[in-house]
Amino acid sequence: MSEKVHYTRFHPRWYRPRVPVFWWLRRRSYLLFVLRELSSVWVAWSVVFLLLLVNAVAQGPERYGRFLAWSAAPGMVLLNVVALCFVLLHAVTWLFTLSPHAMAVRLRGRRLPPAVIGVGNLVAWMLASALVALLVLG
Repeated sequence: MSEKVHYTRFHPRWYRPRVPVFWWLRRRSYLLFVLRELSSVWVAWSVVFLLLLVNAVAQGPERYGRFLAWSAAPGMVLLNVVALCFVLLHAVTWLFTLSPHAMAVRLRGRRLPPAVIGVGNLVAWMLASALVALLVLG
């Protein structure tokens, strides 16, 4: 199917530098970028786990008890602790690092600085956390 390409003096090969597999370990910013991208897999696992929980609750107490027993297995606890760490990384890096630059909020015709948007996100996050804590703790 593929033909061998013959290069001539007027059709040189493209220059393609070799990139090492672990190029992203060279700088902290690259590492955080790759970890943030990988964190989406763990966010997806958290959603699947939550859907499994909702399904178990909907199917009755016996199924819910089996789900809790399955969730208490050491491997599942470790998996969910790792997922929690990655979900927190994803949330914090998106909420405080990326979204202030991605959001174009205008007030009186001028764009707000990213720091102001970041502080607004932090305040909104704290208020939402306080509301959830009040609902959960009573």
